[in-house]
Amino acid sequence: MPSQARPLVLKFGGTSVGSPERIRHSARIAAHAAREGRPIALVVSAMAGETDRILSLCEGFEGGLGEAETDLALSAGEQVSAALMALALREGGLRARAFLGWQIPIQAEGPFGRAQISQLDGSLLKRVMDTGTIPVIAGFQGIDAQGRVRTLGRGGSDLSAVAIAAALEAECDIYTDVDGVFTTDPRIVPSARRIPAIGYDEMLELAAMGAKVLQTRSVEFAKARNVILRVKSSFLAPGDSQGTEVMNPKDLAERRIVSGIAYARAQARIRLSDLPESPDTAAEIFAALAQADIGVDMIVQTHGFETQAIALEFSVEQKDLAQALSAVKDVLERLGQGTLGHETDLAKVSVVGTGLRGRADVARTLYGVLAQEGLSVRMVATSEIKISALVQADALEHAVKALHGAYGLEA
Repeated sequence: MPSQARPLVLKFGGTSVGSPERIRHSARIAAHAAREGRPIALVVSAMAGETDRILSLCEGFEGGLGEAETDLALSAGEQVSAALMALALREGGLRARAFLGWQIPIQAEGPFGRAQISQLDGSLLKRVMDTGTIPVIAGFQGIDAQGRVRTLGRGGSDLSAVAIAAALEAECDIYTDVDGVFTTDPRIVPSARRIPAIGYDEMLELAAMGAKVLQTRSVEFAKARNVILRVKSSFLAPGDSQGTEVMNPKDLAERRIVSGIAYARAQARIRLSDLPESPDTAAEIFAALAQADIGVDMIVQTHGFETQAIALEFSVEQKDLAQALSAVKDVLERLGQGTLGHETDLAKVSVVGTGLRGRADVARTLYGVLAQEGLSVRMVATSEIKISALVQADALEHAVKALHGAYGLEA
């Protein structure tokens, strides 16, 4: 590109393009970035609520889910946004051109409704940007080897933006309705603090636990390609959003042991006891759950001293409970052994940070605070970047507030 400045991809989510006024404001943000002399490209989501509206129309027809025609219909929302954003940029005196996923092309393979980007050639976009034109790309969509449109799942425009940034060797600003990533949900803890910079793994955990500012797959892609991400607010004046930068942790100027408190509502616990002592038992159970496309999070396995029987506990989202129980029951019937139980109305609260495994002080604080507050812990799981506890659903907000204060995250 003629400019020596590193390119920048700006992605605007549904609330940022939710009306003609919001589109014009987002266009002014893009114009501000362009005036700084950087080659820019835009990726847009559908207008807020549009994807759900189209999906409800498809659901009204027999076989209307998981089909190629459904993906084609769902991609229309982003098509409209891309065209309107290009018009808004032109209205502001800039050169702009709208593109659909197949025109780049963005190659995508996998199931309809949750395809994965397999290849993206940025040469066309580079040529367009070399002419001083801003490409505005419809996010959330690609095209498969048979020439059919495939969509990338909820939040897929984030993935589109990161993949385009990687192809252009660019940085990526994700614009949403909040000014970055916070130490916890400000709706629960008003004193929650914006995190200026955070590592990929911590951001991935916060995203997976419900900090909905970024799609988890987009963070994974950014980590794999070392794309610098920034989460910013499109509801502030151009240039005013400070946001949060997501980057390689080794590049962080300052690192805290605990970065934030995340949570997930509507969790359920499944307990299997008296399972046969065999290395294949747990594998068979989780294979059945995977076959049913059920996500499993917290897992605890114990081995009896006297009976030698295995006990296994894990958590699932409550919406998946019935299907999970059915899958597990089928396995128990084949095994001819085992007792099944479950508990609902639970929630998960997680302490997220770096190097948490083996940090007894972090675990001590979690247990101590929850005990002091009289909150019963149903289950605990740990990893390098989080310690999660399953608690009663009605105690969740109390637990988030108490832990946020105990780890000094307001400071």
